Amino acid sequence: MADRKRTEVDWQDVRVFLALGRYRSLSAAARALQVNHATIARRIQSLEHSMGEKLVERRPDGYVLTPAGEVALQAATGMEAAAQTLTRAAHGEGEDLRGLVRINAPPALAHAFLAAQLAKVTVAHPGLDIDLATDLHSISLSRRQADIAVRLGRPGDGDLIARPAGKMAFGFYGTRQHCADVEQGLPPVFISFDEQHAGMPESNWLVQQFPRARFAFRAENQVLQATAARAGAGIALLPHYIGRQVPELQPCPLAPLPPAREIFVLIRGQDRHAAPIRAVVQHLLDVFRENRALFAA
Repeated sequence: MADRKRTEVDWQDVRVFLALGRYRSLSAAARALQVNHATIARRIQSLEHSMGEKLVERRPDGYVLTPAGEVALQAATGMEAAAQTLTRAAHGEGEDLRGLVRINAPPALAHAFLAAQLAKVTVAHPGLDIDLATDLHSISLSRRQADIAVRLGRPGDGDLIARPAGKMAFGFYGTRQHCADVEQGLPPVFISFDEQHAGMPESNWLVQQFPRARFAFRAENQVLQATAARAGAGIALLPHYIGRQVPELQPCPLAPLPPAREIFVLIRGQDRHAAPIRAVVQHLLDVFRENRALFAA
């Protein structure tokens, strides 16, 4: 900005900037803070004036942070964590966690397992809010698109802390009739990923192992594939935690099977002392451990 004059920073401006930096959407930030769009815009402008820096740029697909904005977001996150710590100390609230924790996970894992498990966090900690989003492809923790990411496969990211949560094994599942047909030597009819997600590891593995097989139904995630298998469309290669929870499905005697995939829970290194994030990470590790048999071969 041309005017580099700085004034004292208003914490309420910082709170609004944090919301916009996390959601990258004026509407989403306004909903999260329960204020109108004009308030968001005014607070951002006020913070930029205080800091003498352009922090946010508006793009057709949303808002992006400038380099100065990225630095400011890291500092603001630290301010938020410190403010929460001070509040708990002032009120003697050692375990009274408060705030929003955003988690990103693969769609099937979120729908078939994590949603129910993470709902328990809000019961145990009424001041803690959970935002669970899904994406088949990895999102960026460094750009603060989430606070916690649950990923399949060992991550290669930079300044992230990755905690191993267990392994996810697979099996072939179908109706009693489809499994009986395979046992009698009939060629299997499969269900797999749609064209948009054909590059998923399980999809590639299935095509390589059964290159001449018919794929009668395709869907974007394994929860939908399980639904199609239950309806009799074919046999689906499913993680055990899905196949074992659908009463109408049974394991089919097909081989080989793909190797199990490792599950990791990731956070940014700078967030390792944030009590709400630590609590949710520990809860995730605990529920994966407690349900190890559901995931294992």
